[in-house]
Amino acid sequence: MQTTLVKKQPSSLKLNFLKEIGSNKRARYSLFFLLLVILIGVFAPLLAPHDPEKPYYEALLHGPSKEHLLGTDSIGRDLLSRLLYGIRATLTAASIAVAITFTIGTFIGLISAYIGGIIDNILMRIMDVLLALPTIVLALAIVAILGPSLANAMIAVGFASIPGFARITRGAALTIKSSGFVEASRSIGSSHSWILLRQFLPNIGGVLLVYTTLFIGVAILDTAALSFIGLGAQPPTPEWGTMLAEGKNYIYQAWWLATFPGLAITSVVFSVNFLGDALRDMFDPKSMGR
Repeated sequence: MQTTLVKKQPSSLKLNFLKEIGSNKRARYSLFFLLLVILIGVFAPLLAPHDPEKPYYEALLHGPSKEHLLGTDSIGRDLLSRLLYGIRATLTAASIAVAITFTIGTFIGLISAYIGGIIDNILMRIMDVLLALPTIVLALAIVAILGPSLANAMIAVGFASIPGFARITRGAALTIKSSGFVEASRSIGSSHSWILLRQFLPNIGGVLLVYTTLFIGVAILDTAALSFIGLGAQPPTPEWGTMLAEGKNYIYQAWWLATFPGLAITSVVFSVNFLGDALRDMFDPKSMGR
């Protein structure tokens, strides 16, 4: 009976999740905007009016016009086309960083909470030492070792954020470690992996989903920051952080170079945060009866 109930739980959570998303205006609009941005990035080659890396030397630092809707940069590249292609680089980097953080951070947190004892103490003390360093500083150190590139930047951001995610996972897992259904599974001889994957994860999935969603915005900002200081994506790759860095040198004579990439980063991060806040409200036990 216990096994049957647990097997039905993920699909029930999925239906409840979709229902809550549909009834929450902030979550619905934020999710729609993010999906739209992703689709634009996927179809960037069809939507971009120009080659993002092709310079138009007759149109250096031209403002928004009919030919170049968002203007051109210092070597005449179309800013709109670079923004559209930049969606791919920016969101891909953030997604991979989140995947690294989620996979390793969840594993460490679950193992630490489930085993406990000296293993828990060792793992959490290591996480505490790493948490003492700001994420961006730790990411800078990792990139300094690996070398500047977008791939290394996403790896650095992903690994630098593991301690926080591991702590969140451990805290959530400890709340259900002594639950009756976990003890029942142990008493009937269920394997450790089955208990972790089929009982721990489904029951802390809400917390992990909220934190993962919020971390996407952090990952976008951190990878853009590394690109901004020259340690992430390298020219001529169209990436929002790199474009922002290029635009800062012409902020007074060509305002559009920094304004539009900045607005792109801000709008996506705001949408992700709005979605994360809405999900937090949805999974907050205090708001369930509202």
